[in-house]
Amino acid sequence: MRSSYLPRMSRENPLIRFGVLADPQYAPLPPRPTLNRHYQASKAKIAQALDVLDGEDLAFIVTLGDLIDRGWENFDEVLPLFDNSRHDCIFLPGNHDFLVEPEHLPKVHEKLRMPAPYHHFARDGFRFVILDSCEESLFATAHDPDRRAQAGDRLARLEADGAINAKDWNAGISRTQFEWLRNVLDHAAWDGEKVVIMGHYPLYPDGDHNLWDSAEVAALIASYSNVVAYLNGHQHTGNLGQLGKSWFVNFKGMVDTPDENAFAVMEIFADRIEIIGHGREESRILPL
Repeated sequence: MRSSYLPRMSRENPLIRFGVLADPQYAPLPPRPTLNRHYQASKAKIAQALDVLDGEDLAFIVTLGDLIDRGWENFDEVLPLFDNSRHDCIFLPGNHDFLVEPEHLPKVHEKLRMPAPYHHFARDGFRFVILDSCEESLFATAHDPDRRAQAGDRLARLEADGAINAKDWNAGISRTQFEWLRNVLDHAAWDGEKVVIMGHYPLYPDGDHNLWDSAEVAALIASYSNVVAYLNGHQHTGNLGQLGKSWFVNFKGMVDTPDENAFAVMEIFADRIEIIGHGREESRILPL
């Protein structure tokens, strides 16, 4: 496995460092090369990534959604791999994590060991915010006709407006979650905390994989000078942008190749972010 490292600009230790995985999409399905999907290979890739990351000094490891491709039973095939890690492993939901039988939909967040569908926590002087980017969608609400109808109405309005992200595999967040995020960011600013936000969907730059509310949420994030980064998956080719003082980092999908992996270690310093990419994931230095 290829790993690429960038030389550190100085010898000081980072303020925090943590591991990042995106879009394993494990399932016992044959590959679909035309879509760059190699579902079964992700189980070995997860194990390989965790083996490498367990050799690192990390605050935690986060998986940015789409742990599975589909099928409730497949959570039990891959979650035990994380149980063997010496690090705290954090999950958030992606659209494929909700491709399960309707009776299991209300239990997806619990299955991913989340304390709440969206939440925040402090670690090493940083405030980490976990979004539920799938809250308003056609797939996460299939068990709730009223909520699904509301999501359908949102999608129809986006389609009528010609939005490039008006796709049924994208999703949005509620006004309640949006105002919750604003409140968390307000308190972090008052407390002098730097913030990292994590969600499944891209927010910036604009694209057809973006959250339905991407422009509004990205503008909110960029209005806070203490938000250093927003991290996401979903768009498997990856992407990068900066809005205000915030970096928007789209990590590449693990599922996209038959054998080459994709994961990273992220280090945050006072004046920069360093991403140490493994496999297909790029290494970067992002000034703050």
